[in-house]
Amino acid sequence: MPQNFICADREQSFLLPPSLRDWLPADHLAWCVIEAVAEMDLSAFYADYRLDGHGRAAYEPSLMVALVLFAFATNNRSSRAIERHCRQDIAYRVITGNLIPDHATIARFICRHEEALAALFGEVLRVCARAGLVKVGVIAIDGSKVQASANRDRTVDCERIAREIIAEAREIDEAEDELYGEARGDELPEQLRTAEGRRKALREAKQQLEREREADREEDGDDLAFELEQERLVSSHQGRRGWMREARRQLDERRKRQKKPVPRSRAERLLEAKRRLEEELAVERATNEAYEHYRATARDKQGRRLSRPPNPYEPPDAPAGEINTTDPDSRIMKATRGFLQGYNAQLVTSEQQIVLAAEVTVDPADFGHLKPMVEAAGHELQHAGVSDTPGVAVADAGYWNEQHMDHLAANGTQLLIPPDSRKRKGGPRPGWNGGRYAWMRRVLDTDNGGKTYRKRQRMIEPVFANNKFNRKLDRFHRRGRSAAQTEWRLINATHNLLKLHRHQLAAAAA
Repeated sequence: MPQNFICADREQSFLLPPSLRDWLPADHLAWCVIEAVAEMDLSAFYADYRLDGHGRAAYEPSLMVALVLFAFATNNRSSRAIERHCRQDIAYRVITGNLIPDHATIARFICRHEEALAALFGEVLRVCARAGLVKVGVIAIDGSKVQASANRDRTVDCERIAREIIAEAREIDEAEDELYGEARGDELPEQLRTAEGRRKALREAKQQLEREREADREEDGDDLAFELEQERLVSSHQGRRGWMREARRQLDERRKRQKKPVPRSRAERLLEAKRRLEEELAVERATNEAYEHYRATARDKQGRRLSRPPNPYEPPDAPAGEINTTDPDSRIMKATRGFLQGYNAQLVTSEQQIVLAAEVTVDPADFGHLKPMVEAAGHELQHAGVSDTPGVAVADAGYWNEQHMDHLAANGTQLLIPPDSRKRKGGPRPGWNGGRYAWMRRVLDTDNGGKTYRKRQRMIEPVFANNKFNRKLDRFHRRGRSAAQTEWRLINATHNLLKLHRHQLAAAAA
């Protein structure tokens, strides 16, 4: 009796077209992503396309959204790798309906819809809330440093930037000399040597000029609208240093709202880096002038002038700071294994390890992120249709900020934050005795307080470990704070999607 095998007949022709429904089991992740996308509000994507249908047809936005979400859920963030999987991976072919988008199309879709893709985090959270996965009795807040798409060695001062700009201009001149030789290089091209060609070029140039003027007007409007908020400066502590820190924070907030992309050209990045350093110096001068004017004219509650004039300080004539010329938004930050060029990625999670808020900041310290992250979680929960508010928020000692804690406690959120770091040896920090420090230590020493705070480690630290090590997000692929924010929110949106898929599998097996 001959051996019995099931053989592959690769020459077999299909008499009828195969059904994609037969290619994957009903409980596959791809179907979960497709069904979740069908429940999402994608109006922001559709609004970016022409209503009259003119022009070349684009891929349907829901198809591309499902493809991006499935790719991130399967740890695939490269557009070329996504295209390759669309050719050879059955699950990707089910997602696209056997279409194969080009890698350039995928990359352009992500860049074009950057803001809308970041907003998908809230849509995924809404789907999870409908499935009963979002519970907010206790929430945990933490941050982790993530490497930017930039090298630390490219963080330089203004003088070196100026030298590199000159060197870049010299290289351009040498390249033009080699290209044009004895010619000027500004001779009219062929299409401009006729009257019709010149008229067409002038029309196009006029339209381009109008677009640039409109963009300049919007940018000038942003510049004019940016003024230091004096009330927030006055309320800051530590004198001139507190004013400077608050002014830098306001400048960072303004840059975050502008969402300027990082230029692709190296010459343009150098000019942008130089502009930012000069802008920071201008803010420092304005803040110093405002601080000295305040100290000279302010009065205390009894109407008396402030007793001691400020120490004299003169801002430098040239920018003294440093900036990265590859990704100007990124900063040098201290991480667990030394210093890196990156961002501070923040998360808020529930007891079920559902991510409730995901933000990217440029401030290395966690000190100022307690109130913004709790408020961000509240905003996301409200958008997801969850009426419950966080009852208890737990965070490590880096988030100890009395102003933020008072604000959140007044809004009904209890806080468990140790005043002392686990790494500190030899007792409390000098001056951190009595008052709320001693009260918080007593609360954490109680059975209920200690038990609740110990939940923090298993609520949020496994999420960071999963994202950074299992899912390989140890470095952002794109440059700029806005791009990094979109990437971080997509990673955590797909983290929630994977939680939803596992929940569905467990419910089906029960």
